[in-house]
Amino acid sequence: MSATAGSAQRATRSRVRADPLLLWILIFTTIGFLDAAYLTYVHYYGLGSLLCIGASHGHSSCVTVQSSPWSKIDGVPVALLGLIGYVGLFVSYFVTARINGELGRAMGFCIALIGFGFSAYLTYRELFSIHAICEWCVGSAICMTFLVVLTAIRFLRGEPATT
Repeated sequence: MSATAGSAQRATRSRVRADPLLLWILIFTTIGFLDAAYLTYVHYYGLGSLLCIGASHGHSSCVTVQSSPWSKIDGVPVALLGLIGYVGLFVSYFVTARINGELGRAMGFCIALIGFGFSAYLTYRELFSIHAICEWCVGSAICMTFLVVLTAIRFLRGEPATT
């Protein structure tokens, strides 16, 4: 590892310690990413393997939601769109941690806001169109709710105090 790369990593760790919001953003992004990755995997490799708490007689509300007309947009699974959104949040996290600038904070907030709005729409569809709730989708919606709040605070606050 070069001296420049080592000092960049130390600077990133220092920023995370100085700004706990970055740590919480990373935690919720990781949880949401894993959630969306699992749903994307299940979409492409079989809904029969979907693990859900409320499953009875081999069928669950998760399968109902995941096989509904609202589970895809123009043939693209919404789980894959969520996965792409979480990757975008990771990118914004590392842009922010690396350069500590307004661009990364704004990018993170915009991605989280779009994800939150999309999650709200999908939750509406679960409740009023599909009449079933998928706990994996709820988990992602919860992550996006925390992320939109945390990234908004971080964006509005500006640069963190460095120690």
